Amino acid sequence: MTARLMFGLALATFLFLPLAACGKVGSPHEPGPASKITYGRVYPPDE
Repeated sequence: MTARLMFGLALATFLFLPLAACGKVGSPHEPGPASKITYGRVYPPDE
């Protein structure tokens, strides 16, 4: 590899590595009170 390619890869790594940490911490959960949540049920519903 040439020095220019190595520099480009290092620069790209240092620029894009902080973006990998973006997002919320913790498990996702449904919004709203637990008694009003309609998702997370088994499909197809028992009728």
